[in-house]
Amino acid sequence: MASALRDLPAVHRLTSEPRLAAFAGLLGPQAVKTAVDAVLQSAREHIAAGEEDAPPFEALVARVQAQLERSHSDSLVEVINGTGILLHTNLGRAPLAREAVDAAAAVAGGYSNLELELESGARGSRHARVGMLLRELTGAEDGLVVNNCAAAVFLALDTFAKGREVVVSRNQLIEVGGGFRLPEILLRSEAKLVEVGTTNKVYLRDFARALTPKTALLMRTHTSNYRIDGFVADVSPAELAALGRRIGLPTLEDLGSGALVDLRPFGLAYERTVPQAIADGIDLVAFSGDKLLGGPQAGILVGKHALVARMLANPLLRALRVDKATLAALGATLRLFLDPAAVRRVPFYAMLALGLDGLRRRAESVRAMLGTHAPRADVVETRAYAGGGTLPLSPLTSAGLRIDPPGRDASALAQRLRRARPPVVGRVEDGAFFLDLRAIAESQDALVARALVEAFEA
Repeated sequence: MASALRDLPAVHRLTSEPRLAAFAGLLGPQAVKTAVDAVLQSAREHIAAGEEDAPPFEALVARVQAQLERSHSDSLVEVINGTGILLHTNLGRAPLAREAVDAAAAVAGGYSNLELELESGARGSRHARVGMLLRELTGAEDGLVVNNCAAAVFLALDTFAKGREVVVSRNQLIEVGGGFRLPEILLRSEAKLVEVGTTNKVYLRDFARALTPKTALLMRTHTSNYRIDGFVADVSPAELAALGRRIGLPTLEDLGSGALVDLRPFGLAYERTVPQAIADGIDLVAFSGDKLLGGPQAGILVGKHALVARMLANPLLRALRVDKATLAALGATLRLFLDPAAVRRVPFYAMLALGLDGLRRRAESVRAMLGTHAPRADVVETRAYAGGGTLPLSPLTSAGLRIDPPGRDASALAQRLRRARPPVVGRVEDGAFFLDLRAIAESQDALVARALVEAFEA
């Protein structure tokens, strides 16, 4: 046993091995040393138990490398999205436009006038510049930005309805991603939920009958991730807004998905837009920055100037505010919407605009790059979706590859591709592996083909 222990290499010999030392720049030198120590300690324990002799140097390198690769996978890395879900929550939702990336990089690497008025030298507001763009694009009187849409709704409830009542239609008590439910957000804000109507039918009189001296808000939630059809009745946003004006109570709408433009020209179903909500008379509208807007994660509130001013004065805002890089990226994204011709520079809208013929051509090209490595790879028509909890019943015709791996172990192939550099993520259906090309940039096609070849060679 003593001889076997002496055969183990010194720590420095492994940490200086080029294949392992390369990870120092990715994870840090200490992470490499920790992995080496763990592998050597495991080998010592197995030797002491008489379970093995000293492993060969190459075997130890492979063990350390595997551990470091797992650690690297756990860090934030670029992923190629072949799922067909364009706003995939697990993959970071909307990719940013080049203009947004450049704007964020420009301010993130140094100082900026985040809260400084350059003309006067006085302290300014971080919300003012984006607020100006939001007014222009939505028709609202003012706007502000927090870190996500749930935070935006929470801020509004905390500002206007803490300890008071919020009237909501029963059929709009939604659950959003991650299991967060609207009633729970209301509870955390210390607002009291008052449900009206039934699951399939609600009338304006239901809202009117629910009013008490403790009522603070009339609220509606846009049910973009499900639909109730059949024997139904609902209160229109304009009707609810009119009731609010008549009784002197503000209306709040959680619009969620945050479309600024009509999606029908891009092949999707009708989706209520933020400008439409403002035109309907809704006093405050909350929506996401990283869904149909195609920007960074953010929660945006637009509406009446007096109401926005009250939220800006809420001390809670400091805990929810966003940083300079997010504001820069969001501002650059919003500026693209000022010019209808520039909207397609937002990657989400560029993906929507891709033609089926072009996607098929690219799929054929990737298939050709595979050569004989994947004899059972076929170009197929697929169905893509917007994702991010929006428009689940509005698929996009798309194209990609269906691969039947040897032994029909599609899950194993999917796992090998997730270990690629960069990782490639697809989907497994009916025992086959599918790669949809709509969310994959054409410049990544060769990387996808290489990852597939390496996966089949493994």
